[in-house]
Amino acid sequence: MADKNAKTSLNRRQLLAASAATGLVLTTGPATAAEAAPDLTGKAVLITGCSSGFGYLGAILYAEQGAKVFATMRNLPRPEAAALAKTAADENLDITILELDVLSDETVVQAVAEAERLNGGALDVIINNAGIGTGAPVELQDLAMMQRLFDTNVMGYQRVARAALPKMRAQKSGLIVNVSSQLGRVMVPGMGLYSSTKFAVESMSEQMAYELVPHGVDVTIVQPGGYPTKIWENGNRYTSAMLEEADEERKAAYQALVDGALRNSGGSTDPKDVPRAIAGVIAMAPGKRPLRLPVHPGRKPQLGINKVSAETQVAMLGNSPFGPWVKDVNGRG
Repeated sequence: MADKNAKTSLNRRQLLAASAATGLVLTTGPATAAEAAPDLTGKAVLITGCSSGFGYLGAILYAEQGAKVFATMRNLPRPEAAALAKTAADENLDITILELDVLSDETVVQAVAEAERLNGGALDVIINNAGIGTGAPVELQDLAMMQRLFDTNVMGYQRVARAALPKMRAQKSGLIVNVSSQLGRVMVPGMGLYSSTKFAVESMSEQMAYELVPHGVDVTIVQPGGYPTKIWENGNRYTSAMLEEADEERKAAYQALVDGALRNSGGSTDPKDVPRAIAGVIAMAPGKRPLRLPVHPGRKPQLGINKVSAETQVAMLGNSPFGPWVKDVNGRG
């Protein structure tokens, strides 16, 4: 038997091997897309974080499938917006680009209101996609970085949902899609507070799903695995700046994790898996959309947790006054 008092240490190679074995950082589960492209004609969809990745690809995909898309990003004008506008013009796609910074109450309210005005009423779908991540151990995450992570990944989602929900509730229909992560259910040492923000997204979204049942608004939590998007590049930039400010004693205490803090990952998977899966959910009948949607062609270790969570919620609240809502939401998919 191993000495229980023995000190456990990991080198960089062991950390990478652990990541590969769990499938959490480099892989995750298959896209749930219909065989034929869903018809999204008549759907008004607002997406955050459209300068790259799932947001950029999704804006084009949903418009190709007939949706009226409001693609939002911060700091306009910018080259990514010009590129998206050119694609929309070249392909005759209904994409309107609006400025929205999820850290700004003012721009969120203005962008949602403008999208509703242009749509002539409530939006059908909100996709909360904008997010950031960092690496390195939790102790090295200074409070400024922690605040930015939660303000972007959690409070940003809340800002956008609060802006759109009044009109959705009034029309008794709508869909909120919150992009979480596998790391919102399981975690890998050295991923900083990214998992913490996604755990918060998971719980906030599930509670919203229950509370919105009587209002006819669905909530789906998308749980992507590792995909090659700019979140890695951007995350390395935030992490590098944070590590430069961290004191040497703290870094030395976690040397192997610090050495592996900058990541170039996501594998060779197709980022379009995620917008394709979301399109399938949008096309589903209201009240039938799943609460959680794992997406990746590889392993999805969160599936067991998702199942136990649903069973636990029903066991705890199934016979309470909230029972109908909880059973409805956890019985979908």
